[in-house]
Amino acid sequence: MKRNPKEQDGSGRVFARRALLLGGAQLAFAGGLAMRMRFLQVDQADQFRLLAEENRIKFQLLAPARGEIFDRNGLILARNTPSYRINIVPEDAGDVEKVIRDLSLLIDLDSDDLERARTEMRRNRNAPFRPITLADQIQWEDISKVAVNAPALPGISTEIGLLRSYPMMDSLAHVVGYVGPVSDYDLSQIEDPEPILKEPRFQIGKVGFEAKSEGVLRGKAGTKQVEVNAAGRVMRELSRREGTAGADMQLTLNADLQTYVQARLGRESASAVVIDCENGDLAAICSSPSFDPNLFVRGISVADYRILTEDPYRPLANKSVQGIYPPGSTFKMVVAMAALEAGLIGTEDTVWCPGHLEVAGRRFHCWKRAGHGHVDLNGSLKGSCDVYYYDLAVKVGIDKISDMAKRFGIGVRHDIPMSAVAAGLAPNKEWKQRVHQQDWRVGDTVNASIGQGYMLASPMQLAVMSARLATGRAVTPRLIKSLDGVEQPSGAGDSLGFNENNLRVVRRGMYSVSNERRGTGYRNRIVADGIRMAGKTGTSQVRNITAAERAAGVIRNEDLPWERRDHALFVCFAPYDKPKYAVSVVVEHGGGGSKAAAPIARDVLLQALYDGTPPLDAYPKSDRSLIQAQQERLTREIRQARAAGSDQA
Repeated sequence: MKRNPKEQDGSGRVFARRALLLGGAQLAFAGGLAMRMRFLQVDQADQFRLLAEENRIKFQLLAPARGEIFDRNGLILARNTPSYRINIVPEDAGDVEKVIRDLSLLIDLDSDDLERARTEMRRNRNAPFRPITLADQIQWEDISKVAVNAPALPGISTEIGLLRSYPMMDSLAHVVGYVGPVSDYDLSQIEDPEPILKEPRFQIGKVGFEAKSEGVLRGKAGTKQVEVNAAGRVMRELSRREGTAGADMQLTLNADLQTYVQARLGRESASAVVIDCENGDLAAICSSPSFDPNLFVRGISVADYRILTEDPYRPLANKSVQGIYPPGSTFKMVVAMAALEAGLIGTEDTVWCPGHLEVAGRRFHCWKRAGHGHVDLNGSLKGSCDVYYYDLAVKVGIDKISDMAKRFGIGVRHDIPMSAVAAGLAPNKEWKQRVHQQDWRVGDTVNASIGQGYMLASPMQLAVMSARLATGRAVTPRLIKSLDGVEQPSGAGDSLGFNENNLRVVRRGMYSVSNERRGTGYRNRIVADGIRMAGKTGTSQVRNITAAERAAGVIRNEDLPWERRDHALFVCFAPYDKPKYAVSVVVEHGGGGSKAAAPIARDVLLQALYDGTPPLDAYPKSDRSLIQAQQERLTREIRQARAAGSDQA
């Protein structure tokens, strides 16, 4: 049947319209596809090229060599030693525990090391390609065993790294400190931690000089570019940029003197500081007992750490700068200078000491129960009369005493790169009102006059005080001698502006302490010509003595439990005519300063002045046989310690 021409024309138009719509849609789709392809291939080409490269090329960090630490004579105190390590890549290992079991059949694996490795694997679960250290400080024989059996140990590899070691061991532990693996706590304390800090087992300074100089010692990380396959495994190294090693640092310490002082303190709970009066260099800073910092480098065991923390003598505490004590009678020179500079006393003025002084209705006792009789300034220092300073302090007032203490370095935090450096305390009226919301009492002033009550000082501050008394200058302690060979500023200090005659009078009193028969330090004098010592004994009371006990007779320190005995202190400088070194010694619960602290300080000062073992004729004749035996014993101990340090290194 023939179609109507009109119908044929209408259907043709419908077909043409549909073809046009379909063609337009196809054209639009093709255009959109072309535009998208242009966007991806032209506009976004750089971005996608970078993504492709990141899938093929990876960047890895290279740990920098840590700067080494030396003493003033070039002896190394902290070094980097090559260390063989065994690592595991969990993704390559497959069954990690099986691989570890197989490895343990070849070499001995430390259980603590394995536990740390498992902890790191759990923390880095999302980075299974990151190597984890299973064992460190491995012998070459063990490395050989692992290399021979490599096909049977998937994911296991060996490498040579750098391990921090401390050849002086316990002699400088409190000063140099130690490094350890970066912890989550360490990262939380850093606002924007560098990426290298997040690498497993990367180590930073934890305490001491290592921690305080971390930014200088650490250096800058390097990078290497490696090619990886589709599974993420490293195929080859493409490029390497080495990092910048940390700066080497030279300390002012004399390692030989430091070792001697540490040995001389023995097992006492004590501290000693030796400072150069000429330039402020710290020649020795010792705290006893000490510990081996090498224990902390790889992570100390629970058992070893418990031994240190449960020791009542607190070996982990740096008593030389962190410990603060009532300075006792070593503070009397400060009170004397406050009175002299204020013009309140003359050198010939005397005070009557019957053994006590009544102040504001309270009786304050002198250490000498029968009293000292009439005492002038020189005699007050020589015999350490308390009543003289009770009377003096009431005239001077606490504010002047506090100001003078700060001029001598007490109550001031000295800026040295060590952990927990204490500021001590030189209290005044404003301080007590601000801290305790109480008015200052005259009895507080009386207690402060003999270095008791609120007054607190560290052994470091007492050494600085002695150096400033000896020189009249604001001697400032210096620990860093040079940084990468560049000498650091001296701590000699400018004049404190004291009347030289006043200083001379106080120094003469300290000379009498050590060189006149009734002086409290006479028994521990130096007899060699040209290096006579000026010093001051101190006893810091740690318990209250009741009226009943005083009436019945004060209990001797020897009859008290150790923790209730008085602290023993001694400060000194020599030579008297031209001071070279100042020394402070504090023996916790040691009893009297003349008995426990003065002998140590005298021996340390002689060792510093002679730069080694002093001749016996520098000591009083009555002491020479005992001193000779002591010198021989200490020499043996020091040799044994050095041999142990060499073996450890």
